[in-house]
This record gives sequence, structure tokens and C-alpha cells, in this order.
Amino acid sequence: MMLSEVQNAIFEKKICILIPTYNNHKTLKRVIDGVLEYTQNIIVVNDGSTDSTSEILKNYPQISILHLPENKGKGNGLKLGFRKAKELGFDFAITIDSDGQHYPDDIPVFVEALLEEKEDLLLIGNRNMSQDGIPKKSSFGNRFSNFWFWFETGIKLEDTQSGYRLYPLHKIPKKYYTPKFEFEIEIIVRTAWRNVPVKNVPIKVLYDPAERVSHFRPFKDFTRISILNTILVTITLLYIIPRNFINNFRKKSFKKFVKEDVLESDGSNRTKAFSVALGVFIGLSPVWGFQTFLTISLAVLFKLNKVLAFVSSNISFPPFIPFIIAASLFIGAPFVEGETNFLSHELNFELVKNHLLQYIIGSLILATTVSAVSGIVTFLFLNKVSPENN
Repeated sequence: MMLSEVQNAIFEKKICILIPTYNNHKTLKRVIDGVLEYTQNIIVVNDGSTDSTSEILKNYPQISILHLPENKGKGNGLKLGFRKAKELGFDFAITIDSDGQHYPDDIPVFVEALLEEKEDLLLIGNRNMSQDGIPKKSSFGNRFSNFWFWFETGIKLEDTQSGYRLYPLHKIPKKYYTPKFEFEIEIIVRTAWRNVPVKNVPIKVLYDPAERVSHFRPFKDFTRISILNTILVTITLLYIIPRNFINNFRKKSFKKFVKEDVLESDGSNRTKAFSVALGVFIGLSPVWGFQTFLTISLAVLFKLNKVLAFVSSNISFPPFIPFIIAASLFIGAPFVEGETNFLSHELNFELVKNHLLQYIIGSLILATTVSAVSGIVTFLFLNKVSPENN
């Protein structure tokens, strides 16, 4: 794109450039000057810098500057910057780090990618992490982050840690729970959960040890990120995946669901059959309250079809529960001593509590038997209607 075309697009799409900074006086001026070649729509958040940052910023009266009295973390600075951007009427914000690793002349890459899309999206700069000069710990951290982002959203990216991003300000969450480096993980995961596309765009990167000042604290920040990912994974398994499945199922007819989510879903017929068997086994097992978590976790662990496993686990939905309990108690009766004429009692969870061993043994036998039959029937059915998937 020509420079004038980029400038016009930035104006028409209401894009601003957000620069959070903390003690980066060596590189800040170069970054701001580079951005000014494209636009004056700049917001700098001075996150309590104690160096000459404030003096440098006095030379830029044409841009918006937020001076924070003390350092509260990059996440907090970005949140305040987003709020300011929306107050000024912007719809998008391109964030660029002030440590000199990002090139302002990559701004057109984000603008052009935005113009090519028919819907609002979140763009993340894809750095070449294999080039010379990239610290090994940064490359490892990026791969680690990429894996968990995929697990939590189903979206595969090559770079999820780059701070060079374009945010759709009216599509990102309004409230956040993390204030520091982990914020950039929280925001992309929760934005993806809102069904906003998240994609990579290629950018350049410069790692200059003489200029770059990193505020990342390996132990503390990695611990905070690990805790955040644990929470996000739990929410993914217990809420996001079931929610997405239910929403998709509601939008489809049963025939379309079978065709797209069963016959045309990923995996061989054998994998699909094992997925159904796993779901049925967990659904009938005495693990009330943990069925969804266990089903999705085991499906991921054994690389099975998560949708089919989840659907099959719902064999124990409320109308069937009394029959499942009765069958479990009946099957387990021959294996325990004492009263087994439970049919004369009211069928409730108090009865299960009083005959717990009988129920557990019976439910495991029931789960094993029904899951095996379900898996075999599923395999034979798929092998007949879709033999090419073997």
C-alpha cells in the first residue's frame, strides 16, 4: 500500500496506535517518530516510568499521553489505553511495544489485513522466532503459549506472545482480571471465546541487547501465566466447549448434525467409535459433576473426537437418571451382601448413599457393557454408511 493509502485507511477505519511504555527511554523516541510517519492518532501510556520518559514525551504535544503515577503493569496500561481510545472515538487500536523490537513500518501490514477482512478481527504479529538473535527462552515461551491458546480456543497460531497487535475495541471484553503480562493472554483467549476471529500477520522483529529492556520476570510472571492458563483451561472444559456445542447443535437439524459433526468430522471410523464409547462410559460412571471435564480431558489426551465424546456422555441427562440408578443398583446387587430388594424403596440419592458399594459396582459394569456395545454399533454403522473413512 502507498503511504497515502495507509494514512487514509487509518483515518477511515478510525485506527489509533497505542504505545504502553515503562523505562524505555533509549528506544521510545525512535518508535514514536516511526509511527508519526503514518498517523498522529497516537496514545502513549507512561506506566510510572522513572527514567527520562516524561521529558521525551514533552516533545510530542500532538499526541495523547497518559501519565500514571506508579508502575502497575503492562496489562493495566493497555486497559487504560483502550478506554482512552474508545473515549476519543476510535474503533481499532494497534499496540506496539516501546522497547524497539517492533518496526513501525509494519503498520501497513495490519491495516491491509484489516481491509481484506469482511468482519472485525484481532490480529497478532507473527515474528520469525527461528531467526538469529532470538533468545531460546522467548522461543520456548511462545510455543508454550501457542499450545495453550489452541487448547483453550481451538485456534492454531504461530505466535501468540507478540505485543504488536490490532484490537477491535468494540469486540474485546469490557472487564479484565489480570494486570500484568498475562493480560495479553487473557484478552486474546476471551476475545476468541466471543467468536471474534484471531489471526496472525507477518512482521519483522529486532532483538538488540544493547537497547532492549525487558521487564518480564521469569519466575513470577511465568507462575502468573501458568495460573491463568489453569483457570482458562478449566473454564474451557466446563463451560466454553459445552456452550459452543449446544449453540451449534441448536442451529442445525438432526440430519445436518449427523452429517457434519458425525460422518464428516475429523478422525477414522474407529476413532469415532472409541469417542462414542468413551462418552457413554463416562456418562454412566459414578462421577457425577465431573463428567464433562473428564470426557473432554480424556478425548483430548487420547486424540479422540471431542464433540462425539461430549454428546455421548449426555446419556445420563436428567430424564434417564432414575433408570440408570435403578439399573446400576440391580446389576450391583449380586456382588454385595445384605439387603438387595431396593425396588421396595423410593428411588433417590439417599438410597444410593445407603447402597453405595452396590451402586458403584453396578454402574461400572453397566458403563463398561453399554459403552462397548455403543462403540461396536457405532463402528458398524459408520463402516456401512461411510466406508471410505476406514
